[in-house]
Amino acid sequence: MSTAAKPDDPATLVSTDWLAARMTSPDLRVIDASWYMPDSGRDPRAEYEVAHIPGARFLTLEEVSDGRSALPHMAPPVDKFMSRMRRIGVGDGHTIVVHDGAERGQFSAPRLWWLLRVFGRRAAVLDGGLSKWRAEGRPLTADRTAIRDRHMTVTPDPTLMRDVTDVARASKLGHPQIVDARGPSRFRGEAPEPRPGLRAGHIPGSRNLHYATLFDADGTMKAPGDLRIAFAEAGIDPSKPVVTTCGSGVTAAIVNLALARMGARDHALYDGSWAEWGMYPDLDVEVGA
Repeated sequence: MSTAAKPDDPATLVSTDWLAARMTSPDLRVIDASWYMPDSGRDPRAEYEVAHIPGARFLTLEEVSDGRSALPHMAPPVDKFMSRMRRIGVGDGHTIVVHDGAERGQFSAPRLWWLLRVFGRRAAVLDGGLSKWRAEGRPLTADRTAIRDRHMTVTPDPTLMRDVTDVARASKLGHPQIVDARGPSRFRGEAPEPRPGLRAGHIPGSRNLHYATLFDADGTMKAPGDLRIAFAEAGIDPSKPVVTTCGSGVTAAIVNLALARMGARDHALYDGSWAEWGMYPDLDVEVGA
């Protein structure tokens, strides 16, 4: 585990100490955004009902996805996002902290963090997530949280999202950098994709930076200096524009969170990711390192 400083930042990451010190704040909103792959055997809503951080609200990614799209987890229309957030009592003036229950690090919470940014809201991810909170013996409850509707002002930022045309252009021109957060075996095309009908491999010209390598042994994200080393080793320059991708746009957001943590400003996420690119035979695919 790195000994480098990891300062709290309500726009990227906050520690369990930071959250514990603010639990009684009336404007704090904690959101459990746990989501797992179908073969994980885990039911995030059931786990939330058994034990969650006091005051936390539950919001699955499907509730803030575009149900009209054949692709998984696509960003929803503005009105749907607003209504789902208001339904769990999140609105203007709130300090928002999102987390998930991944066994180590983060998995789905950064996706909601990214969506909040897309819709003009500042939020932080709980560093180390529910697993670290639990390991430290901090309070958990099964009590239901009282919900009060709160108006939410939304100002979408389209610069944070890229579509397949944007990424095809980037692949051809070599700019901006394309960073794939999937595991190395999937990136190289050696492992089958978990979704049927998708080709194996990666977007031509993309670089591989597995999201799991961005965390320390205790599940917290690496300090900015160590993140810069990880990006450099993967051949990525955070000072230049980046587009992130993964299997379905979930773990790609972890790379965006790391970029924001380092102070990088010019980065976006390919929302369709491999679920889209790997489906169309007219889009080129590379295999190997």
